[in-house]
Amino acid sequence: MKLLITGGAGFIGSHLSTRLIEIGHSVIALDNLSTGSAENIAGLMGNSNFEFVQGSILDEKLIHTLMARVDGCMHLGAALGVQRILERPYESLVANTHGSEIAIKAAAELGKRFFLASTSELYGKNPKQPLTEESDRVIGSPQLVRWAYSEAKAIDESIVQMFHMSHSLNFVTGRFFNTVGPRQSGAYGMVLPRFVSAAIKNEPITIYGDGSQSRVFCHVSDAVNAVLKIFFEDKALGNAFNIGGKEEISITDLAKRVITLTNSTSKIEYLPYSKAYPAGFEETMRRVPDTSKIGSMTGWKPEFSLDEIIKDIEKFIRTSS
Repeated sequence: MKLLITGGAGFIGSHLSTRLIEIGHSVIALDNLSTGSAENIAGLMGNSNFEFVQGSILDEKLIHTLMARVDGCMHLGAALGVQRILERPYESLVANTHGSEIAIKAAAELGKRFFLASTSELYGKNPKQPLTEESDRVIGSPQLVRWAYSEAKAIDESIVQMFHMSHSLNFVTGRFFNTVGPRQSGAYGMVLPRFVSAAIKNEPITIYGDGSQSRVFCHVSDAVNAVLKIFFEDKALGNAFNIGGKEEISITDLAKRVITLTNSTSKIEYLPYSKAYPAGFEETMRRVPDTSKIGSMTGWKPEFSLDEIIKDIEKFIRTSS
């Protein structure tokens, strides 16, 4: 198949592009390089099965033209990361809603298979864990800009369902839970690359809040495998799936684990949220995925342990610095 990947030079998008080409598909990667990087796809340039287009997901004519040339679309193009959302709230909201609307509409009108990248942010601060695909959304006040990303992705999921009903759009949605690995930037608040980078330099590791908040991390290679499993599985069409890892850990314990595995002398420091983020932030204390739905339908399960994830990120940072 020939596939359009929006956000194709981004963290997940570049890994997905590489994997698709390795298994015999061809890829058109679209990215405006605002958070994606030409370095991420440097190894693909010149490959006859890869084409890079620098452009915006808000360019409706461009999206329609590219969509007409492919068999399907994997839509990962978005403004993401809590830090970025808080710093550029309106720009991020437009990209995450109108950009998705343009891509979904083009795929529906042209009859293309569609993957929508969604997020665990969708669930907000639901205290009932682990989170299943049917879990309620529990989010904070709309006066807190921090929840705009959750709202935008919920709208995206509603739009794709609407076009499924009105145009019989063949789609599947993947809700990513803290996907991490090589090429991920810590520039927008991504915690693990930030921790590992500081540990390698023996610099203080700064934890926002008291460190009791917990997460489950998923290696990007596992996440890509999950996307491929559900995108090419006809039985998965019309459904949403959680994509996440397997070990819950507090952020303080994560910092300690990073220090141990990297043989670092870094010390842990704590910074109040009020000093770490612009106004409008609210923390989610726990987020744990239930991935039994994708497992039972496709046989997928995460393979990388948390220790392996940390070591892989360390290797990437050391070799690329």
